Amino acid sequence: MNGHQSISIAVLTEDQDDVEIINRTLRDAGHAAHCHWISTPTKLADILVAENVELLILNCDRYKDSIQQIIKQKDRYKPEVPLLATQETADEASIQDAMQAGACDLVSMSHTTRLQSVVCRELRALRVERALNSTLLSANGYKRQLKDHMESSSSSIALVQEGIFTDVNDAWMAQFSIMTKEEVIGMPVMDTFEEESQAALKGALIATIAGKWQASQKLIVKPLVESNDSNEVHLEFRSVDLDDGPCVQIRIAPQLKVAEEPTKLVHDALKRDPTTLFFHRAQFVERITKRLLRKPAQGTHCLVYIKPDNFSAVHEKIGILQSEEIFAQFAEEIRKRLHPRDVAGRFEGTSIMVLLERGAARDAQVWGKQICAHISQHTFEIDDKSTHITCTAGACAVNEVFGSLEEFVAATIGAYKLGREAGGNTSFLDESADKNSKQLEFDAIWVKHLKAALMEDRFRLAQLPIAGLRSDSVKMFDLLVRMIDEQGNSVLPSEFLPAAERNNMMKNIDRWMLQSAVEFCNKNNADRVFVRLSRQSITDSTTVTWMEQHLDDRAFDCSRLVVQIPERDAAKHIKQTRSLVKQARRLGIGFALEHYGIDQERFQILDILKPDYIKLDGELMHTLMTDSSLQRAVSTVVKAAQERKIKTIAERVENANAMAVLFQLGLDFMQGHYVHEPEVVLQEVESVASLTLAELSAAGGN
Repeated sequence: MNGHQSISIAVLTEDQDDVEIINRTLRDAGHAAHCHWISTPTKLADILVAENVELLILNCDRYKDSIQQIIKQKDRYKPEVPLLATQETADEASIQDAMQAGACDLVSMSHTTRLQSVVCRELRALRVERALNSTLLSANGYKRQLKDHMESSSSSIALVQEGIFTDVNDAWMAQFSIMTKEEVIGMPVMDTFEEESQAALKGALIATIAGKWQASQKLIVKPLVESNDSNEVHLEFRSVDLDDGPCVQIRIAPQLKVAEEPTKLVHDALKRDPTTLFFHRAQFVERITKRLLRKPAQGTHCLVYIKPDNFSAVHEKIGILQSEEIFAQFAEEIRKRLHPRDVAGRFEGTSIMVLLERGAARDAQVWGKQICAHISQHTFEIDDKSTHITCTAGACAVNEVFGSLEEFVAATIGAYKLGREAGGNTSFLDESADKNSKQLEFDAIWVKHLKAALMEDRFRLAQLPIAGLRSDSVKMFDLLVRMIDEQGNSVLPSEFLPAAERNNMMKNIDRWMLQSAVEFCNKNNADRVFVRLSRQSITDSTTVTWMEQHLDDRAFDCSRLVVQIPERDAAKHIKQTRSLVKQARRLGIGFALEHYGIDQERFQILDILKPDYIKLDGELMHTLMTDSSLQRAVSTVVKAAQERKIKTIAERVENANAMAVLFQLGLDFMQGHYVHEPEVVLQEVESVASLTLAELSAAGGN
């Protein structure tokens, strides 16, 4: 706004002298003001219709109507025009009352400098909004989007087209310390954010244009230039159609800040190790003790013990004092790969212990392997010195055979020692509990419970929706199993499936799942359901015969069923898997490889088994958002699958950032807590309720 621009203002007052005062005040500031005098309420409508009024100024002391009445009247004609209230005196209380009534501000007539500033501010905001509105098509949805983003001058907004900034508002410029728009317009949006955020940002932009980004979703990114208050910002995206093509409107969402008492901050700091920012050993033990008392939402609790290999060499190369900074960097690399629900502590010396919530013990071992692989390739730097280190991880899942936390921790450290004995730079899993005599006693109890649950129909299905990243036309679900104990409580698979696997009962549960999947499809109109098969079903030659008898006989459309097998099991039993898949396909049943890893290009198994779907291992989701090398590996797998016409599904998608990266990498589907929590859906299955243990065990025995 400058002196060459004419300002059209309506002044609502019974005293014409007020018009002259406002006119003179604005002209003294160099603004060409044209004031319309509104002395009675009946004149306001005529002026709003006839003139291009940009601002209403009301003298509350000398006008008949209240602020609310004027707002109601002007909203019929020009709702975007702001109303500025004035009166003889203006204190904080009266300003608040005026703004709550609908005015943009309240100014004392005697404070001319503030009056000039407020008028400039409101006119600038109005003109920016009108300028952007003129570039939009007349569609109501797009007009509403723009208005939502431009309602408050404090919102940081940018328009991006094909990855290039086309416009930003003043708040965006202030947020990123930009002096003029010329500095940013025409520049790539990626140049504004850290490299680790760029894959997710690119995916979000593409997903928005494709209509797959929801308005409620927020992307957490790190700007290159430290913003006003935080090193992270939350971005919202909306698609806007401009005259020259589709555009994405980016808005920085306000983040609520909760003030913490200094005493609380001090107490929290005292609980953490100053080098790693993880909990001190005592605090860590206290927290995991409480956490282990309650069951995880799904999966199981696992402890992982991580320690750098030969850290004394770092002392010699870097120095004893500076080696602590290297250990701090080591801890930071681990922190980046933690889930929000994970708990970490500096256990002793240079060792770190983490309590994970994962699907199974093997997942904890895989997580440890990813840590080891990343650390071995990472360069640690301090001043002008740099070094490379490796580490070893030991993992152990919670188990009933452990009589105390001491035994659980000892088993975890024991797994670490096995890794060190093997040469280090690896991840070991403690499996001693599987061979423990105490385990046999627990298994005997579980076998009894499992047989009773099968006989009394106390198994339930839980469904996990599979959402389309490209299209929502196919209604798909991953089916899980829950057991109901004699008291009516739900038992998670991590508690009873290991015992079922060790005692050759998984085949019975698999067949219950297949039968129940048919009922689920019929009751829920599902297009496709995924049912996992165990090693016992894979190696049992009667599995396909059983499916022919119990699925084909019921005139069920078997193309709605997909059997899924873990890649590790399929590779170990490749001959049996290929035979099962070949015979299942004759029935029309689809096939999926789940927990598909990318640590090496294992495309031969895709050519041998020719799956319809592959599910990328959920453990990859922990670091995929920020690990560019992992993103490239996943992209290679996706391209290989596309060449073979195999659909790709991402497991355990937890947030919008992961979804954005997956979209950018070209995956087809996703599942996980971000899509939907597992939900028990089948309370009673009449056709399965009559299925006896003997029938389930038919054609192969138990």
